[in-house]
Amino acid sequence: MFVGSQLDLTPWSPSEYVNTTMKNRSNHSQFTPSVSVVIPTHNRRDTLLRALESVRVQTRPPMEIIVVDDGSTDGTPETVEQKFPEVIVVRQSNSGVSAARNRGIRESSGQWIAFLDSDDEWKPEKLSKQLAQLASDGETPLCHTNEIWIRNGRRVNEGKRHAKAGGRIFQRCLPLCVISPSASVIRRSLFDEIGYFDESLPVCEDYDMWLRICARYPVAFVEEPLTIKHGGHKDQLSRSYPAMDRYRIQAIEKILDEGILESGDREAAIKMLREKIEVYVDGANKRGRADEVKRYVVLLNKYPPRKDQL
Repeated sequence: MFVGSQLDLTPWSPSEYVNTTMKNRSNHSQFTPSVSVVIPTHNRRDTLLRALESVRVQTRPPMEIIVVDDGSTDGTPETVEQKFPEVIVVRQSNSGVSAARNRGIRESSGQWIAFLDSDDEWKPEKLSKQLAQLASDGETPLCHTNEIWIRNGRRVNEGKRHAKAGGRIFQRCLPLCVISPSASVIRRSLFDEIGYFDESLPVCEDYDMWLRICARYPVAFVEEPLTIKHGGHKDQLSRSYPAMDRYRIQAIEKILDEGILESGDREAAIKMLREKIEVYVDGANKRGRADEVKRYVVLLNKYPPRKDQL
C-alpha cells in the first residue's frame, strides 16, 4: 500500500490477491472487459516493485499481471516471485523492449492490454477511469491518460508540444510521441489487425505503433493525470540512442508505404518526413557521413513536396 511517498512492499499471498479481487468485482455490476497488464523490464528490480505495487492497489484490478523479464541479471524474477506471487513472470534472453512487450501480448489472455514500463507507476483509479471512458466512447480501440512527469525525483511540467488529446490525432503524433505506453490501454485484437511492436526499432517503437493505430482509428483520452512517468535515470533508452529522428523517419516511411492514409494525413506525413530528413541530413553532412546523406536524399526524392510547399 502507499504510505506517504513510500511503498509497503509486504507480499500478498495468491489467495489474498484473489479474495481482494473478488471483493472489488462485487462493486461493479459488470466486471468486463478483462484486462491484462504487461510490464517489460530489464535490470530495474527496485522501480519494478514500485510499478507492481501501483497495479496492486488499482480500484479496478486487472485479470492478470504479466512481467516479461528481458534477461535481467539483478535478481528481478526471483524478487518478483517472492514479493508478488500473484504475478506471472515470463523470462527471456535480452531481446529489447519491443520483443518483451510482444511476448507479453502473446502470453496474455485479457481482452485489453494495459502496458506499464517498469520505471513508471499508476494512480489507483487509472484502470477504472480508462475503462469507463472506453465504455462511453464505443468502438475506440485505445485509451490513454494525462501524465505527471518526475525527473530526478522532482515534478516537472511537460511542454506544449507534449500536450495529450483524444479523437483523430494522427497529425499530432507526427512530430514526436504524444502517447505513453504506460498511459495506454489497447484492445488486444488490434495487434492481430495491425501487427505488433516493430522489433527492428531499438527506440521510437511506441511512436511507430501510435502512427499505425492513429492512422486508422480515433483514440479515447482521460484528461486527469493518472500515469506517473519517471525520467532522468541513466538507463533510459533515449539516452543510449542519439539522433532518434532517424527512427521516426523510418516509422513515417513505413506508414506512407502502407498506402492507408487519407489525403490530409498523407500530406502532413510527407511534410513531416521531409522536415525530419532535412534536419538529419544537415547533421550528417557536418559529420561527414556521405553514405547516410545519399540514402536520405533518395528518400526525399521519393516523396517530393507539394507545389505550394516549394
